[in-house]
Amino acid sequence: MGFLRTLLRTAALGGTAGAAVTSYALWEARQYTVRRFDVRVLPAGSRPLRVLHLTDIHMTPGQRRKQEWLRSLADLRPDLVVDTGDNLAHRDAVPVVLDSLGPLLEVPGVFVHGSNDYFEPGVRNPLGYVLPDTGHRYTHTPQLPWRDLSAGLTGAGWLDLTNRRSRLTVGDTTIAFAGVDDPHLSYDDLPAVAGAVDPAADLRLAVAHAPYLRVLDQFAADGYDAILAGHTHGGQVRLPLPGGSRAYATNCDLEPARARGLHRHPAGSRPGDPGSSWLEVSAGIGTNPYTRIRVACRPEAVLLTLLPAA
Repeated sequence: MGFLRTLLRTAALGGTAGAAVTSYALWEARQYTVRRFDVRVLPAGSRPLRVLHLTDIHMTPGQRRKQEWLRSLADLRPDLVVDTGDNLAHRDAVPVVLDSLGPLLEVPGVFVHGSNDYFEPGVRNPLGYVLPDTGHRYTHTPQLPWRDLSAGLTGAGWLDLTNRRSRLTVGDTTIAFAGVDDPHLSYDDLPAVAGAVDPAADLRLAVAHAPYLRVLDQFAADGYDAILAGHTHGGQVRLPLPGGSRAYATNCDLEPARARGLHRHPAGSRPGDPGSSWLEVSAGIGTNPYTRIRVACRPEAVLLTLLPAA
């Protein structure tokens, strides 16, 4: 009987601890924040450029708090918005996303799509966020109205960079862009955007939803100053450690150490190295609507202040 009581007490304590962790994870998934980085990539004498990076919004119509927070980001007064996809998580989310972006649609912007813009989300195993990518792709669910989303964003003046190169002048800065469709679904067409960057541009930016190494390698080799991506959710469930936290997985072939934040690509390279770029991976704003949990990885938008390199 003593052993049985001990076993039951241990199970009860484990259940209580599990419930506490789950409650915290549900709470953290709604603690929206803005992460900031300074990046020295502009020509000497250039004015600073504020770039707001949005990704992985995963919007459903009932997520009021998220919608209000997105509207508040206009107060950051960015000069450029870069949206790297996975905006949708519901078939009725397109007008909600456009309304939530609000005044940001009046700012110059560029975008690409992610897999969750194309297909409805399904119920997932929460443990999947700490396991390596299995290679399985959830393309058996109904399609979402991604064409309506594209029409709404381009109608507001944003550039669609789906397997395209383009050019935009923001203030006094001429920017050369390249973007690819979602690499997670193998929709990326790298030959379509291959080639050396425009040498006459003041700044060269590349964007993708998922930071697969084949995409990062090409953009860095082609001479882009910085690459922006999302998809990883920062690992979503991270191990809290003194002085930081550790991701276990990225849902792609990028190593977990670069699941979020500002890094160099290739890893270990330095500014000025040939074939080297800045890589900024955002942990994103949302999650799968059926698994709205985050641990040591708060939802985020990223504000990059681009500064002269010298």
